[in-house]
Amino acid sequence: MALGLVRAGACLLLGLLVCPACTQACLMCFVTDKERIRICQMFVGMKAWKTKVCDEKFQLAFEDLLKTEINYDERNNLHDSFTQMVHSLQETAVAKGFYIKAFSKAAEEMKKAILQLKKVPACVPPCGVQELTRRFICDGCYSLICKLPLNCPVKDVTVNRGDQAMFSCVVDFQLPKEDISYSWKFAKGGSRVQPTVPQVRTQDMSYFRDLPRARGSVARIRPAKPVHAGTYSCVIRHDVRPVARLYFFLNVTGPPPRAETELQVTFREVVRWSRKEPEVVEPWKPGLGELLTNPWALTWEDLCLLAALVAVMVASLTVLVWMFCRWYFSGI
Repeated sequence: MALGLVRAGACLLLGLLVCPACTQACLMCFVTDKERIRICQMFVGMKAWKTKVCDEKFQLAFEDLLKTEINYDERNNLHDSFTQMVHSLQETAVAKGFYIKAFSKAAEEMKKAILQLKKVPACVPPCGVQELTRRFICDGCYSLICKLPLNCPVKDVTVNRGDQAMFSCVVDFQLPKEDISYSWKFAKGGSRVQPTVPQVRTQDMSYFRDLPRARGSVARIRPAKPVHAGTYSCVIRHDVRPVARLYFFLNVTGPPPRAETELQVTFREVVRWSRKEPEVVEPWKPGLGELLTNPWALTWEDLCLLAALVAVMVASLTVLVWMFCRWYFSGI
């Protein structure tokens, strides 16, 4: 019988050598080596070879959990489940139960507990750092998120000249509820490195300059003009870390709006009319009051005429006075 146990132990060790990764499972992530050894000692005693065989059986019972992936936010809940499992095994060991059966039952209970955990959200292509899809991998005890690029593909936006151009900085995956910010940039053409390159449909950040007046998840240009054509970039950040970078290439087409065309035609007609009918300067013809208040405006002819007029008025006044005096004294 002792020889049979030795052969079984040898076969078990050989299996572990052939499949060493099988020892890495959820059990190894949430139950320490000391805890496992302590449980085995409670089952089989303090002999080292018996404890080793017990520990190997313990790990093999949880082999089916090797490829388990759980929602990263459920780590604490799974850790609590393993803690309860350890207490249950210790109680079974104190009750002199059989460890192989106890390990098998504990593994089945853990599978059921894992199925009750919140599922891992699926990755939403084509881009973005999707933190809410982070999962915990039992095979190695590490976390992982979707392997998608930060930069999203460029979206083409075409509007008629004079219309409104609108860009929505939204993604198809769920963002964290707090500490989300947006920043906008614009690439019209050229860069500091290659200023002569007319490339405007680009994802090269060296071409972009900040748009400090653009805030929030929606940006509008109204009315859109050819000068607004180019690539617009919106960066979504959680705290200070970028979550996604979206690109919009704006193409402004079509003739100017009718109102603008009519205004230009009217302006050209006004300019043409002013050229055909130049302004004519009319001579100044002052009145008598203006001449009297502005002596500097009198010519020599005006002075002579004024002097003659004064002389006639003085002579007339003299004759009237003489005639009055003669009439008055003739009655005495």
